[in-house]
Amino acid sequence: AAAHRADRVRAHLANTPSVTRAIYEAGYGSNGRFYATAPETIGMTPTAYREGGVGTRIRFAVGQSSVGSVLVAATERGICAIRFGDDPEALVRDFQDQFAGAELIGNDEAFGRTVATVIGAIEEPDQRFDLPLDVRGTAFQHRVWQALRTIPAGTTATYTEIAGRIGTPGSARAVARACATNPVAVAIPCHRVVRQDGDLAGYRWGVERKRALLAREAGD
Repeated sequence: AAAHRADRVRAHLANTPSVTRAIYEAGYGSNGRFYATAPETIGMTPTAYREGGVGTRIRFAVGQSSVGSVLVAATERGICAIRFGDDPEALVRDFQDQFAGAELIGNDEAFGRTVATVIGAIEEPDQRFDLPLDVRGTAFQHRVWQALRTIPAGTTATYTEIAGRIGTPGSARAVARACATNPVAVAIPCHRVVRQDGDLAGYRWGVERKRALLAREAGD
């Protein structure tokens, strides 16, 4: 329910003139209740989110990997986005559109080393990914994402298994939704989660890319 409300408030903030109205229309019972969780839920204040991340400083760059273009972005707290795509220009445009009001810093030579580390984790999945993350979500999403980070490279787990590991055995569909909203590919390895029958199911960045990542980790 919290995840659904967070999705609704993002949509309402983008299309509703009043922040207060957007909060209530999304299903929150009071302003105070929403503002108390806003930093974790949407990553910034509601007004900043509506204005495309105003006041937020984000470094970003695009690199190339064996599974396509990779956009990496980070706030001062850590990596906030790792996105795959086939067109690097489209990746940048989509990112810029989402955070049109933020201070976006590209072509930072120092940040290029961070991108190289991310690409190294894609190409050599056995190495430990220890870059700090700045990912925002509900308490449930964080529990799922933390569980995903315990799945070793070269192995998979089902949505049902992850639901059991976090103590909510009936929440397989909610686990799948949390995987679909993962903002940092590979760092939180949602590609290692499959259906009960072993089918790869969906993947935010394409099933074929998911297949390629799993094949690389399996040494195929």
